[in-house]
Amino acid sequence: MNDATTNAQRYLAIWNETDATRRRALIAESWADSATYVDPLMRGEGHEQINSLVEAVQSRFPGFRFELIGSPDGYGDVLRFSWGLGPENGEAMIKGTDFAELEGGKLKSVRGFIDQLPEAA
Repeated sequence: MNDATTNAQRYLAIWNETDATRRRALIAESWADSATYVDPLMRGEGHEQINSLVEAVQSRFPGFRFELIGSPDGYGDVLRFSWGLGPENGEAMIKGTDFAELEGGKLKSVRGFIDQLPEAA
């Protein structure tokens, strides 16, 4: 497994973690203190706001899980990967691609793009 895959899986594990204490610990381990997240629907800065974004997605899509689509790619301190969000053991209804910048092995910024979003979502 390469670093890009490890980093992408670690990132998605945060979005899938429903235990708030464990999720906050994963964010602290994986994200720089002043990290930012931005996509067309939401944005946040710092651990608490990023945690709030994850909670909002989990609340809106209960029982859904993020999974990698394809193989993550990266070089230096940049990372690109695609993901799907859907019911556990089901087909992904929402798909996207994220671009991340790392600093000291931690996520510094993530820019998300929505590739597929049903009207009902």
